[in-house]
Amino acid sequence: MLTLDKLLIEQDDFRLCADLTLKQGSCTAILGPSGAGKSTLLTTLAGFLNPTSGRLLWDGEDIMAMAPGLRPLSILFQDQNLFPHLSVAQNLGLGISPRPRLSATDHARIAKALDRVGLSGMGARKPGSLSGGQQGRVALARCLLRAKPLLLLDEPFAALGPALKADMLALVAEIADEQGTTVIMVSHDPNDAKALCSETVLLADGVAQPPRPTDDLLADPPPALAAYLGR
Repeated sequence: MLTLDKLLIEQDDFRLCADLTLKQGSCTAILGPSGAGKSTLLTTLAGFLNPTSGRLLWDGEDIMAMAPGLRPLSILFQDQNLFPHLSVAQNLGLGISPRPRLSATDHARIAKALDRVGLSGMGARKPGSLSGGQQGRVALARCLLRAKPLLLLDEPFAALGPALKADMLALVAEIADEQGTTVIMVSHDPNDAKALCSETVLLADGVAQPPRPTDDLLADPPPALAAYLGR
């Protein structure tokens, strides 16, 4: 269970409050107007930004003081964060260990992860030789190898076409279900939220509201969300 306990994020004239709980194994979308702080909230959860006050609890343990690399989570950004000078297999190896040399067991895990995301035999290629969708699959495979209980998605598939994006969201759902992963996804597209997330947190007017069923929220959106969706 992830609890944002009276979390307050302040930057210059920006202010965001969050006091809510997400169930373990849930898939939750974060929707809201541009500039509401969706990515800022995710960056704070990942440990790259310190809040002004409050606590971040995972299974009752406050993880706020943990460095980003030690938190029980993986984060997938829109730019995928792949190292262009490394091969696909080497990029995936970083999901296992920062050590340059991996064991035969590690290489077997990498091959299995590539097969899992439909990229069998591409371990020797460089990211620059892959399509955007393939790069997204590599980044997702790296998260799969990390096998952290919490997965943060900051619009990693926003640049993909509708069919490929649907495939990636389905793959995330499948992997999350297999591993019991708690997923939090920032999105500008309500259809993405409906495809992956049973619950949605609305960010508006400086507040992250408690999660509501996605279908219910989109069927009867509050004024701030309705204006953002153009309704």
